[in-house]
Amino acid sequence: VQLQAYGGGLVQAGGSLRLSCTASRRTSSNNAMAWFRQAPGKEREFVAGISWNGGNTQYGDSVKGRFTVSRDNARNTVHLQMNSLNTEDTAVYYCAVGRGAVSGARAANYAYWGQGTLVTVSS
Repeated sequence: VQLQAYGGGLVQAGGSLRLSCTASRRTSSNNAMAWFRQAPGKEREFVAGISWNGGNTQYGDSVKGRFTVSRDNARNTVHLQMNSLNTEDTAVYYCAVGRGAVSGARAANYAYWGQGTLVTVSS
């Protein structure tokens, strides 16, 4: 499975961005998907995850109430709506396909990874 993430860019603090990630084939429709991010000099961090049918979502503490994850299985796509962005959200954002229908927040539970899209939030 190949993943293509897009939608990153430069935004001012307080603004919004919407990331999307499309998988190359329908395998991802039966699996959880998630977003992780990695800022310079920091470890990869779980951002948000969604179960195979969208019925279960999970968020990292730092983004709860600001980010929303959703998916469109007909298009093999997962989205991340990011609102009220701040400078600490600056990072490369990666999408991933889980090994199971519900994969949680551990990176080891995800089998396929996209190349990442850069989000830069300016103050």
